[in-house]
Amino acid sequence: MKLWVLRHGEAVPHGSRVHDSERELTERGREEVLHSAALLMGQPLTAIYASPYLRAQQTAQLVRETLGFEPEIRTVDWLTPDSDSDKVAEQLVSVSDVLLVSHNPLVGNLLSYLQHGAGYPPEKVSTAGLAEIKGDELLVGSMTLDSIKHP
Repeated sequence: MKLWVLRHGEAVPHGSRVHDSERELTERGREEVLHSAALLMGQPLTAIYASPYLRAQQTAQLVRETLGFEPEIRTVDWLTPDSDSDKVAEQLVSVSDVLLVSHNPLVGNLLSYLQHGAGYPPEKVSTAGLAEIKGDELLVGSMTLDSIKHP
């Protein structure tokens, strides 16, 4: 089983006029995502799952377009910033070779949880950071982080 976890690209700062879920990618954020998307070329992706937040949707769409990936993006509410890693892991039991597009703190927490189990510090993942994690099957605390690449 292999998963790729992509944190969204740089987004406009959180402000009082825009709700967190409506923050858009900046131009720099789009460039970051294009760099990370190029790293996915030739990978055997079966699906792209993304948070419903605008910046994650924009990130997933840029990846989809860059790769020429035909299936629609699967928007799921279990990839929002404060989702619990164990709830995400439950959703991933029967999937493989998928890309998850989400946010911190979930991204860092999920990567740590899949490798070590509960109670470990989160992995550090910058905007548009792309992690590749694998294992024989999805067993919390037993997966191996192959790499985290930052744009």
